[in-house]
Amino acid sequence: MAIERKHHRLIEQAIDEQLIHTPSVETRNRKPLRQPAPFGAEWELRCGPQNCFRVFYEIDATEQSVVILAVGEKVRERLTFAGEDFQP
Repeated sequence: MAIERKHHRLIEQAIDEQLIHTPSVETRNRKPLRQPAPFGAEWELRCGPQNCFRVFYEIDATEQSVVILAVGEKVRERLTFAGEDFQP
């Protein structure tokens, strides 16, 4: 099951607020990842109710842009993307 539609705008707002100006600054809800990470992502943003959503992204310094690689949902120890469990 994919992320419910009612959460889409919430995730978009978190991306806009958190990643527009300082995507490479570590905060309480934003951190660099150790490899291997899902989809080869360099960073993770936690957002949503109880921080249940994860936005995995990388930063392109030459283009000064953020590339969103995946958005998943974390429930306890399970991380899912489009209804499929992620297995590292």
